[in-house]
Amino acid sequence: MTEQPLQALVHINQQAIALLFVNYLTSLGIRAEAISEQDVYVVYCPPDKIPQAKEEFEQFSRQPYHPKYQQAAWQHGNAGQVAVEGPSLLGSFKEHFLAHAGVVTLTVFILCWLVFLASLFGGARTIFSYLQFYPQLSWQAFIDQPLRLLGPAFFHFSWLHIVFNTMWWWQLGGSVEKLLGKGVLVHLLLLSAIASNVGQYLVSGANFGGLSGVVYALVGFVWWMGWLAPEKGLYLSKPLVGFLLFWLLLGYTDVLPINMANTAHLLGLISGCLLAVAQVARKNRT
Repeated sequence: MTEQPLQALVHINQQAIALLFVNYLTSLGIRAEAISEQDVYVVYCPPDKIPQAKEEFEQFSRQPYHPKYQQAAWQHGNAGQVAVEGPSLLGSFKEHFLAHAGVVTLTVFILCWLVFLASLFGGARTIFSYLQFYPQLSWQAFIDQPLRLLGPAFFHFSWLHIVFNTMWWWQLGGSVEKLLGKGVLVHLLLLSAIASNVGQYLVSGANFGGLSGVVYALVGFVWWMGWLAPEKGLYLSKPLVGFLLFWLLLGYTDVLPINMANTAHLLGLISGCLLAVAQVARKNRT
């Protein structure tokens, strides 16, 4: 039995919104496809599903970032694809990678990888000596070298370490920057990096590094924003939150073969949750 041809349903200006709606239709059992046509994205579906799909789009257009649509995106994220004329795999990857991340997200992502790659080619000891947290924390040390408060966040010790951290930074940081703006992401980066770095130093000394504290701050921020202000469009599914919290708790056991900056993770998570509360409270006041 051959599939019936698809019919144009609606034109959408933003690719991310078009894919979100396509994935939602797919979760309802409606075959759908988004095609790029002259700077707009046309959503197609079977003719016999047009009435139902139109009703769904009317609801979707009022609140496209409702959690139920985000949940469909997580569950059927590979269902929606934008069809264009002859794109290369690399070109498609670049487009999606760059489209999701803003200037702040990309800058931190690139900086982390530049530091890591430079350390692989024999510069690890020297680079770490510049980025390491203060061997002895004092007001004078802070005045002389203020960037050491943030430095450890940009140094990673292994491939697994940097891939895990930068993947989540790109995913969650990109969402925060796109939906709430550069300022919110910069504040979250600075405050969570300082809180997690200082806390980890007080517990274990200066020999630590990685963006994990900031990543867990993003987890807490996106998690609580999805709970407190779902209309903002930030959302993490419960299974994913559960996995990340389990991974955090697992770090406090001795079963992992690697040393984890557990205090940085915990303080990052707490700071992200508190920043979400502050963000919502500030918006409510204004």
